Amino acid sequence: MKKIIAAALLTLCAAGAHAAELTGAIGATSQGGLTARVGMGFGWDKSWFETSTGRLTGYWDAGYTYWEAGDAAGGTHSLSFAPVFVYEFGSGNVKPFIEAGIGLAVFSGTSAGDQNFGSAFNFEDRIGAGLKIGETQKVGIRAIHYSNASIKQPNDGIESYSLFYSHQI
Repeated sequence: MKKIIAAALLTLCAAGAHAAELTGAIGATSQGGLTARVGMGFGWDKSWFETSTGRLTGYWDAGYTYWEAGDAAGGTHSLSFAPVFVYEFGSGNVKPFIEAGIGLAVFSGTSAGDQNFGSAFNFEDRIGAGLKIGETQKVGIRAIHYSNASIKQPNDGIESYSLFYSHQI
């Protein structure tokens, strides 16, 4: 698994991604357990639909999440990787944004909290909103859903709702 993540990060760097940004998030699951996430993002060197209203851009996101929840499977870990599209509004020093992405995740087991995924491999769907402060900081909220898309049963799925902060390095 470590080799796969290292190869993905090297590929991102070679593909001309912008500077890296580190992200930290604290949240809660849909069942009331806690989550803690650290991630690294690599901005895309592209933007589309630039108008006076804003622009569409994005980033590659790789993350590690610790899930402390439930009687059946507290202390679960996951690694995830996703392309994330971001629409930034305006052009000032503080810009509101919305984001959405679909990626892949691998869990340390087949459950998190009291939810049984049926497999350790899952998909990650996310939406979020926040503020970009200058060119180096972001704060916001996110909702991320994990499930295996009915590839294998059971497919309970789980959500994490979190507050995040990121800083470009």
